[in-house]
Amino acid sequence: MYRLLLALFIVVPAVELTLLITLGHWIGGWTTFALILLSGFLGAYFAKREGKKVWEYAKYEWSKGQMPTQQLLDGICIFIGGLLMITPGIVTDILGFLLVLPWTRPIFKVLLMAVLQKRIGRRYRKHDCIQ
Repeated sequence: MYRLLLALFIVVPAVELTLLITLGHWIGGWTTFALILLSGFLGAYFAKREGKKVWEYAKYEWSKGQMPTQQLLDGICIFIGGLLMITPGIVTDILGFLLVLPWTRPIFKVLLMAVLQKRIGRRYRKHDCIQ
C-alpha cells in the first residue's frame, strides 16, 4: 500500500503537469488557468450539493432505524471526488467529477465495496490465525 501511494504521489503530479502544459500550449495559458479555476469551483459546488442530498437521505434512513450503508459509500465517493476536483489537474478533475456525479458514482461504489470487503476479510483471517 505504501508503494502504491508513493507511486501515485510521484506519477500523478508529473502526468498532470505534463497535461496542463500541453493544454496551455493548445488553448493558451490564461484559458488553461481559467479552466482550472472553473473546475475547482464547479467541483466544490457539485460536491456540496450532492453531499447535502446524501446527508439528508442518510438521516432519513437512520430515522427509520436502518443503517445508511449506501449513503456512507456515497459520502466517501463524494468526499474523495471533491478533493480530487479542487486539486489542479485534468485527470484528477475527470476522476473527481465521475466520483461526484450520481450517474457514474455507482461504479465506484461497487469498487469501493469490493476493496472494503477484501480488507475486512483479510483482517478476520489474520485474527483467526492468532487465536
